[in-house]
Amino acid sequence: QVQLVESGGGLVQAGGSLRLSCAASGRTFSSYAMGWFRQAPGKEREFVAGISGSGGNTAYADSVKGRFTISRDNAKNAVYLQMNSLKPEDTAVYSCAANTAYWGPAKQQYRYWGQGTQVTVSS
Repeated sequence: QVQLVESGGGLVQAGGSLRLSCAASGRTFSSYAMGWFRQAPGKEREFVAGISGSGGNTAYADSVKGRFTISRDNAKNAVYLQMNSLKPEDTAVYSCAANTAYWGPAKQQYRYWGQGTQVTVSS
């Protein structure tokens, strides 16, 4: 069982930055691959970024490549999403998710989910 709690969301102007954090419970955090997803009003949840358990492999949605960076600190049981050059279309609820060996875009592969944190980018 893994419990996930996101933080760091808020209101930011276009072009600004935010850093999201996801704190995980459990003593085997490094054995879990992690992902960040987002869901805007009226839209389906979409993949943003993923990272392997060791942190050595990452994946990004095309829409955020070059602007967002996913990282993790296994000693702190945390995964982060640094978001730069934010755009109004990045506005969404951002959630982190965990599973054992997959960090790609298929949301059905993730077993554990956090409640999400709201990110709003004003134009």
